[in-house]
Amino acid sequence: MLPSRRKAAQLPWEDGRFNRAALINVGFLESSNSTDYIAMHDVDLLPLNEELDYGFPEAGPFHVASPELHPIYHYKTYVGGILLLSKQHYQLCNGMSNRFWGWGREDDEFYRRIKRAGLQLFRPSGITTGYKTFHHLHDPAWRKRDQKRIAAQKQEQFKVDREGGLNTVKYRVDARTALSVGGAPCTVLNIMLDCDKAATPWCTLG
Repeated sequence: MLPSRRKAAQLPWEDGRFNRAALINVGFLESSNSTDYIAMHDVDLLPLNEELDYGFPEAGPFHVASPELHPIYHYKTYVGGILLLSKQHYQLCNGMSNRFWGWGREDDEFYRRIKRAGLQLFRPSGITTGYKTFHHLHDPAWRKRDQKRIAAQKQEQFKVDREGGLNTVKYRVDARTALSVGGAPCTVLNIMLDCDKAATPWCTLG
């Protein structure tokens, strides 16, 4: 089950914003008991090297889109783009913070969760394609609403959320669609996320 960025565009209120971290939490909670790990995979980051390892990350979180390979983000604490975790390790981190509405910063906060949980982060080795390992399709002009940062959000975006995560995400499943992708079964969820304006007034811009 892969929470898709573009599914968030179907939020029924006009000023509703995207929340990648909360959708990943939902994907984890709604996933089948038969799955043993999750792939936090940006849909706009396409792998071009067949040597990239998407196998079970038994030793610890495995950052496929490492700073040495990602075409844009190169700082050493970056864990975004594509990150594989066992369900046990994701639960140990209490998932991701639900406070990040709009683009960015949720991955930086999740890096702190990984460290706080005492987990070792692993990255690819022996990949020689460098910054050409992925094709990045992200267009900053698309959904400009999610690029904005209001004053309160700017102050909060660098803080560590020690309480929220899997245990606090609130949502409703409006629809489930069964698909087959390359012969593999897939379930797409249409999710309504709860927007608590008292806690995160930046969840809408209306």
